[in-house]
Amino acid sequence: MTQEELADKVGVTRQTIISIEKGEYTPSALLALKIAVFFGLLFEKVFYIIEKEEKNG
Repeated sequence: MTQEELADKVGVTRQTIISIEKGEYTPSALLALKIAVFFGLLFEKVFYIIEKEEKNG
């Protein structure tokens, strides 16, 4: 499957898929769910949240 094919299936641009893969864009909950459903996986198996540490200083 290409990025273009995935983008078409979930209703976004190829650039959006590229940005998600690079970690430059956080998809909406709806888009993340569409991607997970497309692959037949649980949401949690596809996406996870990385908490950023706050720097006090």
